[in-house]
Amino acid sequence: MVSVGGNRRSKWKYHDIGEAAIRVILLLLFMDLELRDPFVRKIQPEEIWLYRNPKTASYFPGHVLWKMVTIVPLMAVLTCFSYRRCRVDLRAAMLAATLIIPLNGVITNTIKLCVGRFRPDFVYRCWPDGKIPEDAFNYDHLECSGNPKIIAEGRKSFPSGHSSFSFAAWGFVFLYFSGKVGTFHHRHETGSWKLVVSLGLLLAPLSIAMSRTADYHHHWQDVVVGSILGFVVACLVYRQYYPSILSEDSATPLSLLQLNITSSPEKEKMDKKEKYTIMQSI
Repeated sequence: MVSVGGNRRSKWKYHDIGEAAIRVILLLLFMDLELRDPFVRKIQPEEIWLYRNPKTASYFPGHVLWKMVTIVPLMAVLTCFSYRRCRVDLRAAMLAATLIIPLNGVITNTIKLCVGRFRPDFVYRCWPDGKIPEDAFNYDHLECSGNPKIIAEGRKSFPSGHSSFSFAAWGFVFLYFSGKVGTFHHRHETGSWKLVVSLGLLLAPLSIAMSRTADYHHHWQDVVVGSILGFVVACLVYRQYYPSILSEDSATPLSLLQLNITSSPEKEKMDKKEKYTIMQSI
């Protein structure tokens, strides 16, 4: 006879395999989109001033961005696990974090390729010496003399990938932390440190986003839309695994709430052996 716990473990095992497959597919799709050439948009002579800013190095390099979006959510989840020791929460948090990043990447890159907006420094990508030929606008497409890869990247301005990825990663940490400490419960007076830390977590992605206009890699519209996109993706995915950060049960994964285990005082009165058995069966 198969136990109920055994059936539940088997169910979640197959469920997690499917979840892992989805994340791998999204990651591969994102990597494929990274190599695609964007839509080639025509530039009118009267708008060329928008793309004539100097070409400078990124204040926040791409390789640092990839490390950040990988390490920051992971460290937040593992730090919480080291304190709470809840395997169910660890599973839910990892599922959320590992879905947010590749999903955001696929959406961001899809928009980039379809829009094909020029970066503010496109002129110097197209003509490294900054001198625009007199007959440059007589053709359907610009006859550029620069590196083809750099030119192609110069057509991927909208939306800002740095902004969307940083707000996706830090947005998750903001939601995860706020949910755990109850920053926005608003049922009773609470310590101001919760609000300060929660909002402080958003200063990192905000600084990264603003740097993208300072180094002339993006227009302000790219940054605004990219930031909103990343944060919205983080919110939507987070809510697949956790209640609203306004809920009294915001610290508890939905998978536990489905078993009527809440963050109310009754939870603390549960028999420890029974709670351990339920968590192990998921």
